[in-house]
Parts: sequence; structure tokens; C-alpha cells
Amino acid sequence: MKVLITGGAGFIGSYLAEKYLERGDEVYIIDDLSTGSLDNIRHLQENETYKGRLFVTVDTILNREVLLELIGICDVVVHLAAAVGVQYILDNPLSSIMINIKGTEVVLELCAKFKKKVLIASTSEVYGKQTHAPFRETDDCVYGASGKFRWSYAASKLMDEFFALAYYRTMNLPVIIVRFFNTVGPRQTGRYGMVIPRFVKQCLRNEPITIYGDGTQTRAFTHVKFVASAVMKLIDSPKAIGEIINIGATEEVSIKELAERIKRLTGSQSELRFIPYDQAFGRDFEDMLRRVPSVDKLHSIVGPIPTFVLDDILQDVIGYFRSHENFA
Repeated sequence: MKVLITGGAGFIGSYLAEKYLERGDEVYIIDDLSTGSLDNIRHLQENETYKGRLFVTVDTILNREVLLELIGICDVVVHLAAAVGVQYILDNPLSSIMINIKGTEVVLELCAKFKKKVLIASTSEVYGKQTHAPFRETDDCVYGASGKFRWSYAASKLMDEFFALAYYRTMNLPVIIVRFFNTVGPRQTGRYGMVIPRFVKQCLRNEPITIYGDGTQTRAFTHVKFVASAVMKLIDSPKAIGEIINIGATEEVSIKELAERIKRLTGSQSELRFIPYDQAFGRDFEDMLRRVPSVDKLHSIVGPIPTFVLDDILQDVIGYFRSHENFA
């Protein structure tokens, strides 16, 4: 099978590319490297086993002619390319909305032209300010005021979902929509506000662990290898077509407890330092108090997938940074 991964040099995309290559498929990647990096896929490009089966294009998905050729070549499209990370969204509001909405529009239009199956990556952010847990795919979406640009990401990804479902319902395009919940693992950086790599780096350097808000907000963190496996299984399942499906873990933890766990696992002397949201992000930010998925639908479609407990995820990330960075 020939697979096109938009955003394939990104964190999740690079793991998915590797799993498809391991399976024997051909992988085509397009990435503009705005948040992705060729370092994420360098080991794939240098692997002799994958020679002739990995093709990388550095370009934007807004380049319609380039995307036209790539989608025409491939059997299935995994659309991961997007502006990601709270800090990146707040720093780049216009380009973030453009790439998330216009980019997905172009992908769907061209997939419809060639009748290619496409998986659209959405996010747990679309649930908005819901405070119950777990989130189910049929739950309402509750957002803050439009003046709070933090919600522009959620709204743009929800618009992507509407686009995809419209193509499915009106043109019978085989579409799958997945909502990722806090995906983490080796190779993820803290550059755009990703909390676990940021905490791990601070602990390994014995720097203060900076917690935004009061730390009572909760999350459920998912290993990127679980995410890649789930995506592949959903693409291979006819039952997933036309569906919206959560991909995530269910072990809920507060951000304060997360910091304490990482401090314990690293043996760090770091102190916990709480920073008000307005100091960390400015006036355009509001937080989601809980973010935990129901995964009943995922398992009903693809069956059981090997999972990772939180401490194993944290040890994996800690080991990666200990071996890849100088913390002197």
C-alpha cells in the first residue's frame, strides 16, 4: 500500500511513517517543517531497508499542485498537518487558522477527486470547556468567547470535522476522523507548550518545574506508539468509515501530580513553581479543566491495543532526554 502522511516529519507522523515502513508499505511525506523536523525522520531516511519506499517532500499542503500529484499516487491519506501547541497557536493566530481550515479543505477536495480514503486528525480540544469525564464522541462542544484566541484551534479543528463529514455524506468519500488526546513520547519537544517534555527537561536540569495555573487541571496522556497503532487499525477497518473516534488513554492525573511524579522518577531537586495563566500565555488563554476520553468506540471498532501506563510513558521520555541532551 502507498500511504501519504501530511505532516509526516512531525511527532506523531514520524512514528506512523516508521510503522508503515516496518509493515512493508511505501510512505510519502509532505511537511513544511513549521513544527515538524527532518531530524524526526532522519533515521528512516538512513535505513537501507527503507530505501525506495520512503519519499519526502518539503512543502506546504496549501501547494495544490504538489498535493494533487501526491494524493494521485497514494492509496490512502493520513492528514496530520496542522498548526499545533497552545503557544504556537497564540503566537501565530492567522496562519494557524489558515493551515488548519484551508489545508484540510484542499486535502479533502483532492481526495474526493481521486476517491481516496482519508483519515483526518482532530483533537480533544474540540470538546472545549466541558468539565465531566470521560468525553464521548457524541458530547456537546462548549467554547469560550471568540476574543479568547485559545479557542481558535478548537474551532478550526471542529470545522475540519464538519468538512470531512460533509464530503462523506454528500460525495461518499471514505473519511475517518480521530480525536487525539495528549499524545506524548520520545522525540516530542516542549517547544510549543507540551507539558511532559518541558517538565522532564526542567527536572533533569534541577530547574523549577513551571506549572501554569494551580495545577488542579487534569489530563490523560497517551503514548505515541499506541496512537500510531490505533490509526493504522482504524484505516484498515471498514467500520471506521464515516465515524468520529477518540484515541487516548484513560489514566487521569492532575498537572501538579504529574510534576511530582516526574520529579520522583528523575530524582530531581526541582521545586514546583506556579505561574498564573495570564503571565504564561497572556490575555487570550483559557484552560480546559479536564481532558479524559472514553475509548469504548475505539475498542469496539479495532479491538484491544497494547497500552502504556503513565509511569512507563514518563520513564520512556526521561530515558530519551537523558540520552539525547546535555543537562550539565
